[in-house]
Amino acid sequence: MKKAILAALAILAFGAGAVALFGRGGETSAPVDRLAMGVALYAENCASCHGANLEGQANWRTRNADGTLRAPPHDHTGHTWHHADAHLFTYTKLGGQEAMANLPNFVSGMPGFGDTLTDDEIRSILDYIKSTWPDDIREAQAQMSQ
Repeated sequence: MKKAILAALAILAFGAGAVALFGRGGETSAPVDRLAMGVALYAENCASCHGANLEGQANWRTRNADGTLRAPPHDHTGHTWHHADAHLFTYTKLGGQEAMANLPNFVSGMPGFGDTLTDDEIRSILDYIKSTWPDDIREAQAQMSQ
């Protein structure tokens, strides 16, 4: 019982500290809140194709009959981290086909989420995905994003 009370107090203290340090609301919400939002939104909007554990679909490099590729993994084994933040955001917001419209033979099954998710929600999903990568991969992707 005593351990449970101490654990609850520690959680409350951490939450209060995060709020005091980072504030609340909008684009400036605490990183813990943003990651929690990203986890929930990923589960709701992305996991059905990209996997609950960011593992992607089996044989993700193989094309479907319609020419589209299967959903790639978003963990460190995929290629998501090879793209800059701006590209990942645009691809998610507009969908693959529209985001890559400058490539005439490109075919994508990735839908756009700009009508269902806010920009901040899309960024929180991307923040969650990036938070799962090892440090060296996060650093390499951050350099690409500059």
